Parts: sequence; C-alpha cells; structure tokens
Amino acid sequence: MKQPAAVLGVGQTHHRAKRLDVSMAGLCREAIDRAMADAGVDWDGIDAVVVGKAPDLFEGVMMPELFLADALGAVGKPLLRVHTAGSVGGSTANVAASLIHSGVHRRVLAVAFEKQSESNAMWALSIAPPFSMPVGAGAGGYFAPHVRSYIRRSGAPEHIGSLVAVKDRHNGARNPYAHLRQPDITLESVRASTMLWDPIRYDETCPSSDGACAIVLGDSSAAHKDSAWIQATAMRTEPTTFAGRDQVNPRAGRDAAHALWREAGISDPLQEIDAAEIYVPFSWFEPMWLENLGFAAEGQGWKLTESGATAMDGQLPVNASGGVLSSNPIGASGMLRFAEAALQVMGRAGDHQVDGVRRALGHAYGGGSQYFSMWVVGNEKP
Repeated sequence: MKQPAAVLGVGQTHHRAKRLDVSMAGLCREAIDRAMADAGVDWDGIDAVVVGKAPDLFEGVMMPELFLADALGAVGKPLLRVHTAGSVGGSTANVAASLIHSGVHRRVLAVAFEKQSESNAMWALSIAPPFSMPVGAGAGGYFAPHVRSYIRRSGAPEHIGSLVAVKDRHNGARNPYAHLRQPDITLESVRASTMLWDPIRYDETCPSSDGACAIVLGDSSAAHKDSAWIQATAMRTEPTTFAGRDQVNPRAGRDAAHALWREAGISDPLQEIDAAEIYVPFSWFEPMWLENLGFAAEGQGWKLTESGATAMDGQLPVNASGGVLSSNPIGASGMLRFAEAALQVMGRAGDHQVDGVRRALGHAYGGGSQYFSMWVVGNEKP
C-alpha cells in the first residue's frame, strides 16, 4: 500500500552567474544545511540520499557523485544518482518521494545542483554525440523553431513572450535567492533587447547560474503540522525525434499531466490548483506548457497569459519565485520548481508568497522536451 509522503523542509543557495566562493561540494552543502535546518533533522535522521544533476559536461566533471558522497551526507547510507537532462531536479524529488511511498525509508534527502561557471552549457549542448543529430546552437537554437511553430499554430501576438519575461523578472525581484532581480524591467525594454534566436530575445531567455536546491522528505510519522503533502507525482518520457512528433505539445507532457491530475483527484486544474511553478527557460514556454498541462485548450494558452491570469494576483499565479527565467542552475532548476511549490503550500515563500495556496504544481521538463516530471503538493494528507 502506498505510504503518504511529505516535504519536511527545503533549502536553496543564492544563485549567481559564478559562485567562486564555494566548490561543488560547498554549493551542495549550502542547500543541504538549509533544508535540514528547515526540516529540523540531523544526519542521523536521514536514511538515504538522492542526488541529481544535468549532463556532466555542464561542469566537465564525470560522475561527480563519486567524490561528493561525503559532502552529501551519504557515507554509510544508500546514494542514488538521477539523470533526466533538464528535468532532473524534478525527477530526483520524485525518486526520493518513491522511497517514502514504498515504505523503504522514513526520511530521504534529495539534492540537485549545477555549477555552470566551471564549464559551458552552450558548448556542451552543441557538440554532436555519436548517433545523435547535432544541434550546433545550444538550447535556444533548438527550441526557437518550436516557438515559431506555436505562434503560427495559435495565432499568438508577438508580445506574449515579453509579457512573461516582465512578470517573472518582477516576481524574481521579490525572491532573495534569485540570480536575476530586475524590478525595473519593462515590456519596452524586453522588446528592445537583442534578438538571439528568432523569436526569442535576450531578455526572454534564462540566465546561466551556479546553484543548488535540497529537499527533506518524510513519511507520516516524520511529518509535522505545516508539512506539504505530496498528493501526486508523475514522470513520462518520449524519444527526441520520431515521425510525426509534436514538439510544441509533446505527448509525454500531456500523458504525465493526465496521470498527475488523475492521481491527485483533480478534474479542472485551472480551478483546483492555486499556484504553479512551471519550467519556463524561454518565456514563450509559459503559454505552451499551460496547454500541455491542461490549464488551457490547445492554442489558448497565450490568452491566459495575456489576460493576467498567471500574475501573482491572477487566477493561476505561475512562477511567483521568478522561475527559471530568474535562476537557472540547470540540474537544480526542476527541484527549485518543486521546492517553491512546497513553500507556497507551507506559507513560507516570504515576499513572493501567494495568498491562500492549498494545492500547488511543481513541473520540470528536459532534453528535447522529452523528459517530464511533475508533482502536486497540498496542505491535506492524501
């Protein structure tokens, strides 16, 4: 029988372009120490550790978990490494949750990180691995044609991406951990920024960040009164390329969302979810993922964005933390979405807290929009 699981505590680093003050180990411990303090547990109370990060070339260190075991508190404990490209932070949290759901462990520490300043993610994403098609232009060059396809299919006006960027950066200015804090950003300044990959502009693009995030999960006996209960999890995968693949509205994302809502007992996510942390590395992905997740009908996601529904005071606040557009330590970015969703439910999001959050979505995607991981957290035990 599936055991209930809850988020006991969360911690994250200050996210910066270069965290030269700490090593990878120090970066992880900064987040871990905060999460454990938040959860009120010590090392003896942690039964297992699950670590996630994006491709090793992003730092140029292969299998860093081998030398990080001590810093992660995993010596003498089970240690798992998770890798699902950019969605890995979310997948790591879900794998950790499964260890609680199964009854194998009482408390599990999950941590994800990236120290992009020690390598170059753009280069790492542009090389040609054996038997794979070369990209040659990093993530932006890969995803820009999908954004253009979305605009063509939906008829979305060209300012929608800029609206998302302004919203998320204003939200990020409220978050003391955010990499980019730009309270003075305007629609006009975003529209005037350099076009990088048509139609994606410089200010509609995520930063390259160093940072880490950690979550302590526990079973019913370890939970406390203000824990965020995990009400549903889902992960789905599909190949990067196959005949007829829809990269604007990927099937894996639709299937994961359908499974998530079913498990959580949600029939109308727009009405029943109070806040969402959605993985939006390029601003146009907000309306695309609103449709993929079932918050809006196909071709209608941009209208939800334009109406102000996804603003902090809207019907469905999206990325109150500033999201990936404000902080992007790639390996940790998905876990940050999950952690921020939990903080909203626990009422501990500080200046970017949304009023009255009872249920929140954490969402991450990775690879060529092929790996999806999600969870719903709430203030009621499932």
